[in-house]
Amino acid sequence: MKLSDIKVYTVATPAPHFGGRYWIFVKLTTACGIDGIGEVYSPPFHPSVVEKMIEDVFERNVKGNAPSEIERMYRNVYSTGYSQRPDPTLMSIFSGIETACWDIQGKALNRPVYDLLGGKVRDRLRSYTYLYPKPEDKTNVYADSDLAAERAAEYVAQGFTGIKFDPAGPYTAFDGRFINLEDMDRAETFCRKIREAVGSKADLLFGTHGQMTPASAIRLAQRLEKYEPLWFEEPTPPDMPEEMALVARGTKIPVSTGERLVSKYEFSRVLQNRAASILQFAVGRVGGIWEAKKIAGMAETFYAQIAPHLYCGPVEEAANIHLCLSTPNFLIQESIQDMRSFHGDVLKTPIKWEEGYLYAHDAPGLGIELNEDVITANPYTDNDLHLEFHPYDFDF
Repeated sequence: MKLSDIKVYTVATPAPHFGGRYWIFVKLTTACGIDGIGEVYSPPFHPSVVEKMIEDVFERNVKGNAPSEIERMYRNVYSTGYSQRPDPTLMSIFSGIETACWDIQGKALNRPVYDLLGGKVRDRLRSYTYLYPKPEDKTNVYADSDLAAERAAEYVAQGFTGIKFDPAGPYTAFDGRFINLEDMDRAETFCRKIREAVGSKADLLFGTHGQMTPASAIRLAQRLEKYEPLWFEEPTPPDMPEEMALVARGTKIPVSTGERLVSKYEFSRVLQNRAASILQFAVGRVGGIWEAKKIAGMAETFYAQIAPHLYCGPVEEAANIHLCLSTPNFLIQESIQDMRSFHGDVLKTPIKWEEGYLYAHDAPGLGIELNEDVITANPYTDNDLHLEFHPYDFDF
């Protein structure tokens, strides 16, 4: 069984673009006609460029290999261009291809992917959601703490036991920075009002997108400790875990990080420096399911837990589900609301979410199939990237 063909789909998401402006899916096919799907997460290039990159990586390093030869393909791709170091674009591309290989293997063996990863250690996954706006909102849920508290209570009524929000201010190319008192006041107000709204029925997950210097992060964290957040997410930029470790030592709130990190090597630095106790890798960027499984194993030896990141489409979520069902040190899984709406439309059968929990379909492979009619009807034609931030300095 050899890999013979690849097809790339870039699908535009409808406004307000929950999960990003577009999703990049890949479909691999073997010479014997078995296909598998994967998802490439947020490379920093326009998808028209990324599509060509994906095809190039496939032709140079993947085509002709068996889908089971993941270690061989990983090392060849990782070493492409004589680099042999973590490269977010290259590893995002390989992540999508690698996930599709697991889907093919599961279909060929007539087993769900979680069985190939050691088998299930649980039957369902606790999930959390970000606070999202509604069309009828008269104010901005990201700026209005009262509306945020109301929305959090709505999600808890649906069954969610984790609510994430990030009111610390806009992120910029000039992070980390020292956030001002007004931003700190707003952050504390959000925590107070959401905690009052949900009581002890849900954990508060405080995000920051790596905005702060260690000193600023510690200053803010100490103001938020009394609201007992489950985590303080990515308090400093991702490139120096040694500095994030100062935050972890300076607050009682557990620190989480990882959505922008690539490979076991970068996560090893996080663990060795005790920079975070909760790892949030993105399976569609970190190197794929097998690399994520290795990271989870390393984390287990440090008594750290995993809570995979999700801000993309449902194929990466399916990969997350199979990984986490087979991983002992799992904590909680990000879900974009209940994974319905457009996340459900692009699949023939939506991911199963019920009363705060995610479930795997027990069909072979990832258990999902793309709805190509929906995908081809929604091509991406704009010029923006999947995620953007303010590229300029401003008055801090």
